[in-house]
Amino acid sequence: MTINIKKCTLEDLRKLQEISYETFNETFKHQNSPENMNAYLERAFNLKQLEKELSNISSQFFFVYFNNEVAGYLKVNTNDAQSEDMGDKSLEMERIYIKNKFQKHGLGKYLLNKAMEIAMERNKKKIWLGVWGKNENALAFYKKMGFVQTGAHSFFMGDEEQVDFIMTKTLI
Repeated sequence: MTINIKKCTLEDLRKLQEISYETFNETFKHQNSPENMNAYLERAFNLKQLEKELSNISSQFFFVYFNNEVAGYLKVNTNDAQSEDMGDKSLEMERIYIKNKFQKHGLGKYLLNKAMEIAMERNKKKIWLGVWGKNENALAFYKKMGFVQTGAHSFFMGDEEQVDFIMTKTLI
């Protein structure tokens, strides 16, 4: 078993789009209408939007490879790229997605550790994320990793307003 990580570049745009669609669908399609899923996927993961995000100097994407196959990815944000104003001492872990067939191999923890490493390199005091209140597996994982709920915000899946819990971990 080999696990590797690679920072994404604009050359990875289509691969990023493909894995974004796949992992988001696997995770959320069973709990949302097809119309709302399609609306969200088209808005969040169209090539123009992903190119804009990849080009933002305050955001970084990383692919995680399991035995040389792309298994998932991580997106982190600092400064004004954060989806909530958490200040310049915070790093947001906006996306951490693993394909279903690669879950339970420690890849989520691997990506979380990468995000914490980046946060510490940049002298951030906390790392935070938003997670859907109905995503019980993710909530359990983040709690196990030392995150606590510190708030909530709205997340729109198509025309449906949902609630994401803000989970925060203070770094020492």
